[in-house]
Formats: sequence, structure tokens, C-alpha cells
Amino acid sequence: MFPYAVLAGCLFSLSHTVSVVSSRSNYDGSPSSAPPFTLKPVTELVVVNKVIAPDGFARSATLAGGIFPGPLIKAQKNDNFSINVVNRLHDKDMPLSTSVHWHGIQQKKTNWADGASFVTQCPIPQNRSFLHQFSAPNQTGTFWYHSHFSTQYCDGLRGPLVIYDPEDPHQDLYDIDDENTIITLSDWYHDPTPKLNKIFGPITSNSTLINGLGRYPGGPKSPLSVINVEKGKRYRFRIIGLSCDPAYKFSIDGHTMTIIEADGIETVPETVDSLPVLAGQRYSVVVCANQPVDNYWVRAPSNLANQTFAGGLSQAILRYNGAPDEDPTSTPGPYILPFNEGKLASLLSIPVPGFPEIGKADVHINLLATTVNGIFRVNNVTYHNPPTPVLLQMLSGAQHPSDLLPSGSVYELPSNKVVEITLPYTGLLFGGTHPIHLHGHTFAVVRTSGNSTPNFVNPIWRDTVSMGSKGDNVTIRFVTDNSGPWFIHCHIDFHLNHGFAVVMAEARDQLPSLSAGIPGMGAALVVPSTLNRTF
Repeated sequence: MFPYAVLAGCLFSLSHTVSVVSSRSNYDGSPSSAPPFTLKPVTELVVVNKVIAPDGFARSATLAGGIFPGPLIKAQKNDNFSINVVNRLHDKDMPLSTSVHWHGIQQKKTNWADGASFVTQCPIPQNRSFLHQFSAPNQTGTFWYHSHFSTQYCDGLRGPLVIYDPEDPHQDLYDIDDENTIITLSDWYHDPTPKLNKIFGPITSNSTLINGLGRYPGGPKSPLSVINVEKGKRYRFRIIGLSCDPAYKFSIDGHTMTIIEADGIETVPETVDSLPVLAGQRYSVVVCANQPVDNYWVRAPSNLANQTFAGGLSQAILRYNGAPDEDPTSTPGPYILPFNEGKLASLLSIPVPGFPEIGKADVHINLLATTVNGIFRVNNVTYHNPPTPVLLQMLSGAQHPSDLLPSGSVYELPSNKVVEITLPYTGLLFGGTHPIHLHGHTFAVVRTSGNSTPNFVNPIWRDTVSMGSKGDNVTIRFVTDNSGPWFIHCHIDFHLNHGFAVVMAEARDQLPSLSAGIPGMGAALVVPSTLNRTF
């Protein structure tokens, strides 16, 4: 075991302070309507406060690189990542600490770089930085990054991350796939999250933003995002659910979409005319620009009440080259090719681990979520941030799951076992459609929402799944081959903040190899009071 008996410790890269941060101004010149500002996988990501007005209402926001969405991190298959996250926050009306999670990146042997506050690290204080060094072997596709401290990403700290595959098995299906074909869907709030966090019940966003632009009811006719296409070309649109809360029904008037990827996993092509996108989920779809040259509405109504498209709400514009610079007059539907998650299948027919019967995995865990007065419980326990990150507790010598904090929210998983998790949706759970995200893994969705019959033949694999609605019992499987503590939680950030989460403490016997890869391990455990100073 490790001779680091520091209980109140933080995993923190001490070699990077504000003194290594140059004064960069190239972010500030990027207009919100411009194609995404791109960064390479070896880079610096500076987190700042800045006043922006993506829907016409000006407010201070927390931003990666000073823009919303944050810069596109653009990588190639098998690239190594070295991303120094620098905290230059100053607005005291919002959280001043931060962290960044790389959503969908499995972090094989680099659990410490996952970016989950209080699970794998302490938050990054003002004027300090954290160097994330990791690889993503054999992972390609559409991912994203966001703050994993409190509900901070609802204040703006979220952006796309794409790992391109030069040998993409679907490349013959499309002509264009670049930074201009990324489509982000997000909610936007006029109040800062410390105020929203006091609400124990439904929270309604002020607007829906598509690629960072939108309008709110009663607001100005703020610019909308324009997606330009050329007639006859086939486009791979990477749709990313950057939402903090609502799910969206995405569609493009007059065009169908062929799904070829879900959460970084290539799928058997499946054609739909609308697509539900929950918080944290990603899809790649192929859209053929085969309609008359014109403007067409891109629609993303949310699952919140009283949705309307009046005045351009929840919309963007698909504009063919040669079409006039004006709003579309297109109409939605008809919707005759509905999405069914149960019909999605992995292109490579990834085998489901374990015996093909519900309940016959090596480890079975039932996570029963309930709500009482706006507070969530999982198996009767509300998740609270522990005083010390779970990873450091494990490295410091906690001998038994009951020794790990937060008490009752940490589940020990032995190494190299098949784990099956069931997620029953009962009448005791508040809050609509819950997207459940597991860090550190993709998983086989052997029973999807809306289906009572399991699929062990060729189900979809992904990292964020819908719990569905009352009566559903979504079931997932994965193998414990990735040592460390991994968060599993509702990706409605306000629900996570109110306790909808547990931690899977995986493969403790493999921790020695994990700790060997932590840079400066001898200096990695330090008391928070040391980290709170500024320079």
C-alpha cells in the first residue's frame, strides 16, 4: 500500500502555477458566430470570466478560452493529450474554483486525469492550473469537455472534443467532416448557477442555443447560427448535447439523417427524421444536401413545457450555397422515421460480456433512484462531495469500501469481472428523462428504455444512456478493466448537484500501476490550505 497517510489531500499538479500562463488575447477576438476556434491535443485551456450575450441578454459567464461554446479540441486517432487547464476566474458571483472533465474519454490507466472534482482530484483554485496528460488508445469519434465542479458548466464552461479517424469505416458515406459540421445543443440561463442551485424542483432555461446562438421569449432578434451546405454534398454532422438539463428533439426540415455514431461508437447506419439528444450524448449523422437551394430550419425543441418556434426560438438555419440571406419558411415534418435506441447496433458487433441473461453477470448492482423534496437518493443515500477525493482515499490506504467517503455512495468492484447495473425508473423519481453517464467506460445497453426484452446479440455501446420513463428498467454491462474510482451520475447537472450519483471504486488491486503513472506522485498529496494560496 502507499505511504501517503494524508487524509485531507488533493491530487494536484504543483508544477504549474499562474507564472507559466502567458497573457493570451487571441480568444477574445473570436466572434460567437465564427467557426469553432480549434486547439490541438497538446495545449493550454484557460478558464476565464467574460460578459457574453449569446441570446441577446448580456451576463457574465464562465468560459473556456473566453468563448461559448469553448474551443474545439481537435485530435487524430492515437494522439497523446497534454492539456493544461488554467484557472483565471475572478467573478465572485460564480464559483472561483474549477475542474474540467473529458466526457467519453475512458482514461485507461489515467483515472487521475479524469477531471471529476472530489472523485479524482480537488478543484483547481484561482490562479492555479492542472496538467491533464492522457491518451485515448483506439477511441475515435465525438466527445466533449465541461466543468465538473458544482454546476459550473451551466455558466458556460463546455466545448467540443473530436478524435478523427483517418481510416473511418464510414468515410465512404460522407464528403465533408470538419469543424464547420459540429453542431452543439445547449441550454442557457440568465441567472448564475449559485442562484439556480437554490431551486429544489424544475429549473427552466431562458433559451436554447445551437452552436452558441439563440433567442429567448420576449428578447431581441439576436443572430441565429447558420450552417452552410453545398447542394449535392454529403455532410457528417456531429451533434453534441452540451445541455445542463433539457433533452432536445433535433431535426432539419426537409432532410433525413443517417446515424453512424453514438457516443464515440460507430453504429450500423440507421436513418431517422428526428433525433432525441440528452445531456451528455453525442451522435454523428449523415445528411445529404439534396433539396432545392433554399434556407431550412434546424430545430431543437427541448422537453420542457410550452415549447414554441415563434420568432426563431430553438432554431438555427441550414443554408444552401446560393440561397438568400433570410430566415427560412420551411415547415417541420412529417416525422415518419422515428428514433428507437433499441434498433441501434455497433458496427463492429462488439460482444456483450458475460452470460446472456439478465442477472447472470459476475456483479449485479441495482441503482434505485428516488426523490424527496427535490433531493435525490440512490439506494436511499444522497451523494455529497467527500472531504478528500475518492482516488486519494484509495491511494492512502482505505482498506474496505465502508472506509471510503462519501459513506454509502461508493461501490467496490473487483477487477476483471462483468458488472451489470440496472436503473429502474419508478414513480418515486422526479425530473423527466434522466441521462445516466458512467466515467471510465463505454457499456453495452442490453435493455434500452421503452423495451422490456433484453438484447445480448448486438446492442449499442455508449457512455450516456436514457433511463426512459416510468416502468423502464434500463440495464447496462461492462468489464472492470480500468482501475480507479469512476463517477456514475445523472447528467442533468442540477440533479447531480442535489445528490443523484454514486462512485464505482474499481479494481483496487490494480492501483499500483495507476499510481506509478501519476506525475510527481510524491508531491501529489498536499493539504488544501497549501493549494488555496494565490500567486
